[in-house]
Amino acid sequence: MERKPLRIIVALLAIVFILCIPALLFSSNLRWAVNSMGLYEYGFNKYEISEATGISNEDLRVAARQLIHYFNSKDEPIQTTVLTPQGDELFNQREVDHLKDVKGLIRLFYLVQVVALGYVAAFVVGGFIWQRKRFLALLLTGVVGGSILTIALIVVVGLASLINFDWLFLGFHRLFFTSDTWMLNPATDYLIKMFPAGFFYDAALFIAGAIIAEALFLGGIGGFFMLRRRRA
Repeated sequence: MERKPLRIIVALLAIVFILCIPALLFSSNLRWAVNSMGLYEYGFNKYEISEATGISNEDLRVAARQLIHYFNSKDEPIQTTVLTPQGDELFNQREVDHLKDVKGLIRLFYLVQVVALGYVAAFVVGGFIWQRKRFLALLLTGVVGGSILTIALIVVVGLASLINFDWLFLGFHRLFFTSDTWMLNPATDYLIKMFPAGFFYDAALFIAGAIIAEALFLGGIGGFFMLRRRRA
């Protein structure tokens, strides 16, 4: 019989595994969104950014690729070859400072993804080495629990966004950014002209949809094998 302290440790490790599932799904899909040229182009076309900014679609795509490179590199500050219709640098100093803050947040989510993935891999491998087939029941329970938690979080955030997306959007910025560089002028600052609030709303929908689909897939697999084991 297992000792009580050991059972407590196993339970705590399982809880961390459950928490890692939404963390891994959130961070992985955010990483996809940051690096998806298709998502950038979708937003540029839907919100007619070329007409709003006076910048050609080709130059917008160039700017998007340079943003992606910047977020994934150690380069500082951001360097863009695209100019405004007036011949000025695309981003002013305030926008450059904000992009640096955004880059720091993105790198934090990259770190969350790596840590969560590492823990999940270690938990699964270590569990099977330690308990062999007996570990499968705990693993399936954790997968189902993590999937349910993920969907619950998405539902809560989704309801909040439906009630007041602007409040949620502002709350996000005030929570994750210590400076006020994110408060840009839509009449003069090209960063907010290129990426209006609607763009982020659509991106959030894509991310939420992908997370829900992945959580349902994982939870469905876990639930299927749990039922199969019980019937056996």
